[in-house]
Formats: sequence, structure tokens, C-alpha cells
Amino acid sequence: MKLAHKKQLRQKRRWRVRKKVKGTEARPRLTVYFSNKNIYAQAIDDENGKTLLAVTSLSKEIKDQHLKANIAGATELGKLFGEKAKSVNIGNVVFDRNYRRYHGTVKAFADAAREAGLEF
Repeated sequence: MKLAHKKQLRQKRRWRVRKKVKGTEARPRLTVYFSNKNIYAQAIDDENGKTLLAVTSLSKEIKDQHLKANIAGATELGKLFGEKAKSVNIGNVVFDRNYRRYHGTVKAFADAAREAGLEF
């Protein structure tokens, strides 16, 4: 019963954020998801329903670094995401933090992506 209630609250927070954040082709939505072991980031065009760029801690380029879902891993993945976004001509994004607060790993990822050249 308690777990189901936590999931419902998490889903409400996710909907609350997504109500305000929409991605376009010119300014896609950058969504970040942290599991217990890995990090996943995507740039999504919501108007056309397409993923423009996806990077995970399981990507071939960084799989040998064995990144974890912590601040150090989020920083490295944020840098890689920013560089890849520049290479596919994505400069401005709308940041979707999902249901997570903007601190810790989420903030580390966002700051590293900004340093790599993305504008939020």
C-alpha cells in the first residue's frame, strides 16, 4: 500500500512538471532519468514525437568509464550530452527534470551540459 502511494505521488510530480515543459524542433525538451545504476538523457521534439538525441551511461563511448548514477557520473554524461547536442545543431533546450528536485545529480548534469554549450 505504501509503495503504491509513493508511485502515485511521483507520477503527480512528473505530470506537474510536464504540464509546463514542451519541446519543439527548435528548442527540444532535455529529459534526464536516473535509475539506481545508470543515467539516461534524451532531447525530444514533442510536436513531432521524435527523439533527436539520446545518451546513456551505457553508450559505447563511455561504457568503459563505468559511470554510476552519482554526481561524478552525471557531470561526465552532461559534458558528453552537450558536445553531442552541438554536433547535431541543438543549442537551446527546455530542461525536464521529471519528478526529481533540482539539486545533486540533476543539478550536476545541467551545469555540465551548460558548460558544454547548451542553453536552458
